[in-house]
Amino acid sequence: MRGFLVGFVLLVVLGLSILSMRRGGLRRQLRFAARRFRLALALAGVYLVCSGVIRIFFSEGPVADFGPPILALALLAVFVVFGQDPAVPADPGQRSR
Repeated sequence: MRGFLVGFVLLVVLGLSILSMRRGGLRRQLRFAARRFRLALALAGVYLVCSGVIRIFFSEGPVADFGPPILALALLAVFVVFGQDPAVPADPGQRSR
């Protein structure tokens, strides 16, 4: 139990230190992490509902075999596209040529 707690504390400290070093500061990075977490929860809900529908209506056959993994890959692609950090605006102090 002690090892788990020490590992958890180290994980939190490491995550905070890495996020605080990234551009925009810790607050901005935590906002991005929260946005990704909400997106992951929403996509997990979509997966559970669709997986349940597949199990109810297609209990046997290729849809039951290949449907959930294909659905998971499609939702992963959605997460990768929508989970990206927004573009950082250019520094207003610099002029582009």
